[in-house]
Amino acid sequence: MDAVTAESLPVLIVGANETPTLAAAIEKIEWEQSPWLLLLASGDRIAPGTATAYRAAMDDSTASIVYADDDLLSGHRRCAPYFKPDWNAELFAHWDYISGACAVRATRSDLEAVAAMPDWSRALVERLVGRAEPQHLREMMHHRRRRPPQRLPARPLDVHAELPPVTVIVPTRNQVGLLRTCLDGVAASAYPDVDIIVVDNDSDDPETLAYLGALDPTRHRVFHHSGAFNYSAINNRAVSEAQGRLLCLLNNDVETTEPYWLATLATQALRPEVGAVGAQLLYPDGRIQHAGVVIGIGNAAGHAHRFLRPEEEGYFHRHSLPQFTMAVTAACLVVERDKFLTVGGLDERNFAVAFNDVDLCLRLNQRGWQSLYEPRAVLIHHESVSRGLDKDPVGAARFAGELAALKRIWKTDEIVDPYHHPQLSRASEQFAVAL
Repeated sequence: MDAVTAESLPVLIVGANETPTLAAAIEKIEWEQSPWLLLLASGDRIAPGTATAYRAAMDDSTASIVYADDDLLSGHRRCAPYFKPDWNAELFAHWDYISGACAVRATRSDLEAVAAMPDWSRALVERLVGRAEPQHLREMMHHRRRRPPQRLPARPLDVHAELPPVTVIVPTRNQVGLLRTCLDGVAASAYPDVDIIVVDNDSDDPETLAYLGALDPTRHRVFHHSGAFNYSAINNRAVSEAQGRLLCLLNNDVETTEPYWLATLATQALRPEVGAVGAQLLYPDGRIQHAGVVIGIGNAAGHAHRFLRPEEEGYFHRHSLPQFTMAVTAACLVVERDKFLTVGGLDERNFAVAFNDVDLCLRLNQRGWQSLYEPRAVLIHHESVSRGLDKDPVGAARFAGELAALKRIWKTDEIVDPYHHPQLSRASEQFAVAL
């Protein structure tokens, strides 16, 4: 099993004659040595050097759990490698990606507390994760016969009992059809108190102007923002007029699909440890446009799982599970207003159009307010239909400057996203194994 000798790696087999139960095995453990426990299922194998690698990690860690990457055994073949994220408490709540591929620092009382449980290995891990953040050993150490299944679909979210007022901010220019669909969706949302700000960036289409003029002033406020399109400045201006405790930044080309999307995102945004919350966004043909943002893709930032269909497995169904991410898109983003203001809002100078949401999320993360991807809120995003793509020389030059700023400020051409993995390609948004 390992290069370490049996004498230096004592083995207890639960179910053997000497240790028929976990309770019997507990009696055989030399607790006075404060041992770490390596929990393996029948039929699993570990790579050469596993115990040595775990010991090195344990020596440098105060964690109660150190976990490693794993793959599956099919006969003598290894397949389905899972290059795991670093500790992601939100993901773990929906999928146990740690049990069976970890070493734990547990006490006798910890094991006794779970000894009677049918799945005591998972119960032990769940007991320990709250003590200290588990440490990820980014090495393929475990070859498994099976993995715990994901909990699909994700359990329904209990919507917050007292949802506070939210201000929805929608920048727009012409494209009245898109805007009407967007605002009709917001109006149909099952949310108790919504304040809507529409910021018009020099619309000159008569039908659009007539529509803006006819909006119900008791539900909508229309501000005019002249000059070159600056998404950051437009939203910052609207935030200064916002009345809600929560902000929802929403593109005018987003179409709602069900009434509880806003309540779902708001419930998550009210958590004290959460910063920006993003939805699952689909292209009109049903493929994924956004399922969180991965830092470092293209040496910048990319949308996770783009072009995947929601019903596909993808990378271990990660697109189907709520989880912490490094960033989410501002095409549909909910955040507490005070948190937004604390980090200074959107950066109008460095990120007028592109990467302003990434920069915002990373600054929120720095303050301990983690970004969160919430796939139980699903909307359709007609991406860049209203503004177009930056193919003209001026737009291309601006984008190049914003990309350079992202690399300069956040080192996105160097860092590895902790929720991605060094063994996954920086050229793919679909979590492809790097070659």
